[in-house]
Amino acid sequence: MSKSIPMALSIVMAALLAGGAYAQTKGGEADPAQSKGPVVKKATPMEKADARAARKAGGSAAAKADASTPVGKDDTAGDSSAKHPAVAKRTAEEKAAARAQRKAGAVAAAKKGEIPKAGEAGPGTTK
Repeated sequence: MSKSIPMALSIVMAALLAGGAYAQTKGGEADPAQSKGPVVKKATPMEKADARAARKAGGSAAAKADASTPVGKDDTAGDSSAKHPAVAKRTAEEKAAARAQRKAGAVAAAKKGEIPKAGEAGPGTTK
């Protein structure tokens, strides 16, 4: 009985170690028949130029179509991916006025205690 346990363990260990040896390929290299993809013919410079011209024409036509369609007048009015018209640039005075208004709102909220000071826990939170 005492010899059967070490014998069983040695058989199990041999089986575990032998599995790695059988999993290796010949010489440690990949199988040449399966390691390469199918051969693809290289595109000539003329074919590349033709494809580029076709993509450019299609892209410019799509850009012109998007620019001419006003938002809300097509089927994608509720679609978030719909293009929006360019927003008119604001002047420096308009930007300054908007910044001052936001700052005044933040100051008022801080005075009311709605915005916590640095290092303090805000309302409804625990430290």
